[in-house]
Amino acid sequence: MLRSSKNPALAVLSLASLALLTACGGSADGAENAPAAAATGATGTLTVYTSEPQAKIDELVAAYNEVNPEVSVEVFRAGTGELKTRIATEKETGGIQADVILAADVPTFEAYAAEGDLQVLDIDNTAELNPDVVDAEGYYVGTRIIPTVIAYNTTLVDNAPESWAELTDEEYKGIIAMPNPDVSGAAAFNTTVWLETPALGENWLKDLVKNEPTVLESNGPVGQAVAAGTSGIGIVVDYVARELAAKGSPIALSYPSDGVPYVSQPAGVFTDAKNPDAANQFVEFLVSKEGQELAVAQSYLPVRDDAGVPEGAPALADVELLNPDLTVIAEKQASAVAKFNDLLK
Repeated sequence: MLRSSKNPALAVLSLASLALLTACGGSADGAENAPAAAATGATGTLTVYTSEPQAKIDELVAAYNEVNPEVSVEVFRAGTGELKTRIATEKETGGIQADVILAADVPTFEAYAAEGDLQVLDIDNTAELNPDVVDAEGYYVGTRIIPTVIAYNTTLVDNAPESWAELTDEEYKGIIAMPNPDVSGAAAFNTTVWLETPALGENWLKDLVKNEPTVLESNGPVGQAVAAGTSGIGIVVDYVARELAAKGSPIALSYPSDGVPYVSQPAGVFTDAKNPDAANQFVEFLVSKEGQELAVAQSYLPVRDDAGVPEGAPALADVELLNPDLTVIAEKQASAVAKFNDLLK
């Protein structure tokens, strides 16, 4: 179900204020040099459901607690698919138990907004952000730009593919790994975007499957497979490949010339939130300058232009990002994942 405009006045205000903004860029100063944020006075327990890697969410919570020491943050971490299953079960048995959701893809948040599960955010800094990641009605906001790229093992692959179209070439048969769209929100989103991109579409996806890709649980295992050489090529989010390369693994990446899908790891506050004040302050911290400098230190591309970019990452202006109609993507994501699974059979 797609949502209607629940708050037209907010939508108009948001779009007007965001129209003046530009995309992210610059160079990183490092999160450790960021000025300390003012304490918010938030207290109590805050429960966060997230698909963030455990080490990254632990760092984020620690940084948040430096300025909100009276808040006890409890985290449940899982893939987006498992989070959605848990939330659906909770809705049937008494109400969603989390205050905040921080997960991969916009369609998930569009669905929750349509079902009345998200409240309008009460934060002050959306006008400082890349407008492409801010929900015009105010129900969620993106917290990172996470492109999906082509990674390859530099000791195994001489002819590195530079486009999605090339991945269907015979020479790459049996050496491609990719994440499972039933588990990874980013993978589910990407599958839909590929199907809705005219230059790719269903024929390209069929040809990719004919090349017998290995479907692994999530992006982390895909990156590890490429780094270890068990797969020569991986379809994977860029920060995973960049971090492995920084640790000395023989892995490099390319941003496909025929367009780069990306997720924005949105954050939202549930209508059932027990601690909405702390929840909104947590989301505001995520997209603050300090929070975004931490994102950059964690190898993410930021959603604001004053936080820099990770070492070795391109400026967003140099990447051909795909920006599909997110309403269409939300509407078609479930059927796109089903189509991919049918092709694998």
